[in-house]
This record gives sequence, structure tokens and C-alpha cells, in this order.
Amino acid sequence: MDLRRINFGIEIETVKRTRERVAQAIQSVVGGQVRHIGSPGSFDPWEVTDDQGRVWKVVSDGSLINVPVHLRAEVVSPVLSYEDILVLQEVVRALRACGAKVDDRCSIHVHVDATAFDGRSLGNLAKIVYKQEALILTALGVNETRRRSYSKPVSDDLIAQIERRRPRTRDQLNHIWYGYHNRQPQHYDSTRYHGVNLHNVWYRGTVEFRWFEGTLHAGKVKAYIQLVLAVAAKALNGRAASSRKRSFDPQSARYDFRVFLLHLGLIGDEFKTARKHLIAALPGDSAFKRGRVKPDEQPADKAEPLTEAGPDNPAGQPDWTRQGRGPWMARVKPGLRRFRGTRPAGCREARHESADSKHRPRRAAAGRRR
Repeated sequence: MDLRRINFGIEIETVKRTRERVAQAIQSVVGGQVRHIGSPGSFDPWEVTDDQGRVWKVVSDGSLINVPVHLRAEVVSPVLSYEDILVLQEVVRALRACGAKVDDRCSIHVHVDATAFDGRSLGNLAKIVYKQEALILTALGVNETRRRSYSKPVSDDLIAQIERRRPRTRDQLNHIWYGYHNRQPQHYDSTRYHGVNLHNVWYRGTVEFRWFEGTLHAGKVKAYIQLVLAVAAKALNGRAASSRKRSFDPQSARYDFRVFLLHLGLIGDEFKTARKHLIAALPGDSAFKRGRVKPDEQPADKAEPLTEAGPDNPAGQPDWTRQGRGPWMARVKPGLRRFRGTRPAGCREARHESADSKHRPRRAAAGRRR
């Protein structure tokens, strides 16, 4: 499946502006009408019905405890398609323009439509993430508090159960995820607080990715969406996936994650900014696995030639023979040596003599035939 064919939704948590003001900012982009629903009271929702009839919600979030209740605003998008990313980016810019902010309590959750997933592909998804999770969490800057509470890593036990039981259906994976067959999943189930939340598959029909720190940078929001869509497409398209966990190497982290993104299909100019944002926080070099060799770290045999004058070098010229190279030498096959740059004295004449001696007999033979 092409990642561009997978629908998604997004939740963006903000502070410092009222829910009414945030709803008005959304309306300035998508059009339509703003309504205060007000119920349930704990969420105090506002709704924006856009020109296509889709409903954008702005609700309160109890986790944003750094600000008063009336300044907590979580934007919940309707179901969006890949083509709607540009509209979403304009919404994000409008939120920033109206004065909304993010703090260390804010986060972003991306939901991917789970309609196409079965037990096998959901197992693939868990294993793909498990293998690369150290790189993913470091690249996204997921802090330790979030890892321990709201965005826990994929558990070793889950992967062991998937590898042992090889689930083919959602019901089989449901039993592995909950430890029993959960026919009536509840919203605040304890298993929901994982970076990859499969609880939502049975509760809401989506796979939820909870990794992302809060931001109102439109380019980063787009990069996050493209990343999760690419991971989902990889899981859907693969017959199987490796669960061998990859260790984190700071020296090659940026290179390794760039290769991972390319394997996901994030190739070409369309995903250039996504790659840029996603590898920005990682150490290392994106083009060299072991880092670029600095000029002062060149091997000893590639040091500059000596220029010190002496009995064998009265003019103090570079001694290229010690290096096995020089500006006038070209390493070619014997008999095909050619010269470039500065040639030593007598070199031109030697070459001409060699050519004459080689071709003179042939010219003489040609003369006898005439």
C-alpha cells in the first residue's frame, strides 16, 4: 500500500490561548462555523465545521497542568487524507499566529486508519518499531518522563509473544496485547500509554503514535505524519519483519536513521524536509557511517611531502617519490603512462624518443611496400 493512500488524524496540544480563540484560528483557514458545545464539561469542547462538513474539535486536556484550565486547548482534527497535509500546515501556522504556545507538557498524537491492518501486519508494525526504537526515540527527542509514563517503549514480552504465536487475525493479537480476549475495550485502558498504542485498534479503529513532543512548526508536523504513514505502509506491505533490536551507536546514529528513512520509502525531494527535520537531533554524519575524516586526521602516509633542502634535494623541492605520487604522475597501466601538470626536465624528449623508436620500423616497412 502507498503511504499516500492511508488516512490519518492528529491531536495537537497547546497552551496560553482560550479554546474559543484557537477555534477561531482554525476557522480562519478551513472556513465554516464555530460552535461552543460545552458538554461534557470536563472537556468544554468547541467545534469548527469546515466547508467540507468535517468537524474540527478544540477540547480541554487535563495533562496540561502548567497553565489555568481556560488556557488549555487540544486540537483534534477530523479524518484527513494525505492531500490535506497542506491544509493542516496552514492550521498549525494560524495557531502560532494567534499566540498559542507549547510547553514541556504538550505533545502531538498521530492516528493512522487501522482498517487495512490484520494480526500479521500489526505484528509487523510492532516489530519494525521495536527494532529501531532507540533511534526513533532519540531522533524525536522523547524525554525520559514521557517514556516512563505516556509513551512507553514496545515491551520485550509483547514481541516475544508475537514471535511465538505468529498472530494472523486481530482477535489473536487482541489476546496477546491485553493478556486476555478484551471484547469491550475502555477509553482509559492502562495499555494505551505506549508510543505505539494498539489499544486504539479495538477501541477507535486507529493505530495511535504518541511519540511526539509538542510543536507548532508546520514542517515538523508534516514530517511526523509522513514518518508514521511510512512505518504503517511498511508494515502493511511486508510479509514479515525482523524483531532483532538495533543498538544505538552515537557515532553512526544520523547515518543509520537516514538509511532507515530511505528503506521506509521517504526518498526524493517530496520527503527532503522530512528527512532534514527527523535526523536533525541525532549525532554523527548523515553521509558517512563513521563520520567525515578531518584534514588533521589524515593517515601518516598521506601527509604532505617533505620540502627540506639537503644533499639529495639542493633546491628544496617536494620529494614526491617518498609518497609514491606527484602532480606530474598519473597512475595508469604500464606502457600507458601519461603526464599532467609540471613535467621534469627531459620528460617530453624521452617520451618522443620512445614513440619514434616504436613507430620507426613500421614507417620504414610502409616505405618499402611503396
